[in-house]
Amino acid sequence: MILHITSRGEWEEALSRGTHSPSSLASEGFIHCSTITQALSSANKHFRGRKGLVLLSIEERLLTSPLKYELPPSAADDRIESLFPHIHGPLNVEAVTKVVDFPCEPDGTFRFPAALADESEV
Repeated sequence: MILHITSRGEWEEALSRGTHSPSSLASEGFIHCSTITQALSSANKHFRGRKGLVLLSIEERLLTSPLKYELPPSAADDRIESLFPHIHGPLNVEAVTKVVDFPCEPDGTFRFPAALADESEV
């Protein structure tokens, strides 16, 4: 399982189209995702204070686009724990097994949603 952060509005649009194609797909060639252990640090680094977000739980084996674990462009080293999952093509909505509201705390930071707590212990 991998995770992707997006807005509720973008996800609702994806449901009507059948695929999710955020701007990063056009600009960088892939959709940014995270593992369970990377999700909070990614959220706090890139989405701090943003409201109206959801966390998509994605089953890798159901993806129709290629998935690659790669270093982020800003990586200073090539440690294995630095590899992030990137979907190289649109995200088919059938691969999303759970959609969880992802509100920020009053200080703008994020906590891992209780609805995904069982999956974070895997």
